[in-house]
Amino acid sequence: QVQLVESGGGLVQAGGSLRLSCAASGRTFSSSTMGWFRQAPGKEREFVAVIVRSTGNTYYADSVKGRFTISRDNAKNTVYLEMNSLKPEDTAIYFCASSPYRADALSYWRDSNHYDYWGQGTQVTVSS
Repeated sequence: QVQLVESGGGLVQAGGSLRLSCAASGRTFSSSTMGWFRQAPGKEREFVAVIVRSTGNTYYADSVKGRFTISRDNAKNTVYLEMNSLKPEDTAIYFCASSPYRADALSYWRDSNHYDYWGQGTQVTVSS
């Protein structure tokens, strides 16, 4: 059983920054691909970013490319999402997700079905 616990959300003004963390346990972290998704009120969950196991390759949604950075610390079993230049439309609950798979295609990782464990989420609110 994999457990994922997100933290770091909060309220920030537009243009500000936040760093989300996701602590993982229950599966060898270095063997897991880790992703971030988000869900805004009244909208479907959408892909944000992923960091692929073994290769460390990263992929981003177009809406966050150049503003968000995903990284991981295998020694701490933690994945991070550094969010800069935040916009009101970034307001959402942010979820981290884990996958045992490895693939090097953005289209693969945009599909939430390729992740088998999810955290409970952390709220990010960006005020204008």
